[in-house]
Amino acid sequence: MDRHHPLHASFHGSMRSRDSSSTAGSDPREKIKDCLRKFIAFMFTQVGVGALVVCYAILGAASFMHIERDSPDQQLEDVRRWRQNCVEKMWQIAETINTLDEPLFKKNVNDILVGYQSNITSAIHTGYNGRSAEDIWSFPAALMYSLSVFTMIGYGNVVPKTVWGKIVTIAYACFGIPIYILYFCNMGKVLAKTFKWLYITAHECSRREDPLFEDGEIQPKRKITVPSTACLWVISFYILTGTIMFGAWEKWNYLDSTYFCVISLCKIGFGDFVPGANIADSAGGSHLKLVINFIYVLLGMGLVAMCYNLMCEDVRVKVRELREDLKNCLDDITLKITVCMNDTKYYHKQNRHK
Repeated sequence: MDRHHPLHASFHGSMRSRDSSSTAGSDPREKIKDCLRKFIAFMFTQVGVGALVVCYAILGAASFMHIERDSPDQQLEDVRRWRQNCVEKMWQIAETINTLDEPLFKKNVNDILVGYQSNITSAIHTGYNGRSAEDIWSFPAALMYSLSVFTMIGYGNVVPKTVWGKIVTIAYACFGIPIYILYFCNMGKVLAKTFKWLYITAHECSRREDPLFEDGEIQPKRKITVPSTACLWVISFYILTGTIMFGAWEKWNYLDSTYFCVISLCKIGFGDFVPGANIADSAGGSHLKLVINFIYVLLGMGLVAMCYNLMCEDVRVKVRELREDLKNCLDDITLKITVCMNDTKYYHKQNRHK
């Protein structure tokens, strides 16, 4: 066969492509690059960003647990030493000063107790609550702390006391806040598209029996947007769900539960009400509740982003319609003024001719 024949050229071209593809496929560096490209593309998808946020929170919780629980709590050691010294000094007074000298005994004991009370008060002002690091830094509590750091809520009920804990918190926030912003934007778009599709589907089903023709003309199909009231109803229902859930679990009244939900979803985070803040045991049910609280807050942030996107779209549409109405109104006013001026000129001309 002639080498210049089209079939011959196509055969050699296919063979070269197979050779190049097989070479690229057999090259381990190309495989690694291809896997990295696919991994990065997946991490910027909605599922990937959500998984990244959850994994980042779990990694932070494990890191903070390891740092804070394995490091000695100097404040707790100081309180124990103050208590031991107080008991020893009172015992020495009881041995050296007989209770027969009651005024001197009371004065010395009172001085010791006042000093001990002053030390405990200063320790409470700096965060001492009588709980050890093992009680404070359980995994669910560390998970809530990680969430409060990169979502910028900052409850403040659990704080790092070690030097490395504070350093890791700074680095964790610097890397975590951009990840959370990416999650906020992506999750808001996904939930907004889903809710908008559901709303349009329900709207079309409710108007399926409407006539296509009115006064002999086909009615134009208007762009359907989700009203802001629907977004407010969704957020209200979500807050109501959290109110009932936290009220039942944490034994809060409904006002305090609603207050906590609104403060958390708005990322204010005063820290006066925090789920699991008074839990000192390691019961599995308590840990499960804290994990569900973590999911509730994280999903609530996505719903807030969804409502923000939908309400922005609704506002843009209404502003566009208002601008068109104002333009039409100005055009009508301009037309009326022009007609009025022309009529006035015509009237003056007629008077001059007379």
